Amino acid sequence: MQYNNPIIKGFYPDPSICKFKGRFYLVTSSFEYFPGIPIFESLDLVNWKQIGHCLSRKTQLELTNSLPSHGIFAPTIRTDGHYLYVIVTNRTIKKNFIVKTSDPSNQMWSDPLYIYGWDGIDPSLFF
Repeated sequence: MQYNNPIIKGFYPDPSICKFKGRFYLVTSSFEYFPGIPIFESLDLVNWKQIGHCLSRKTQLELTNSLPSHGIFAPTIRTDGHYLYVIVTNRTIKKNFIVKTSDPSNQMWSDPLYIYGWDGIDPSLFF
């Protein structure tokens, strides 16, 4: 069998994938665009459907005065079996944070929990 690459066509850089409750979830960078962090779902790692965004409320995503190629950089998605977690850097405000949900299809991700003492990018090292 042959599969196409890339698995998601278009502007979806820095993908991260995780299996949660029998399905695969994929998130990508969204830079200075709102809503932030598109999330996709798949049963087979080949056919993907966008089910929303992790950051869909303005209280979750500060992009005021964001420059081109700033904003949300390289999110990482992981699970503990009960929740999906996304850890990411917002270069516009120079902060790293985590959001979580127990149901990624309901569009109700938590407000950010900021990580202090780490001013660099790629906070996935915390996982």
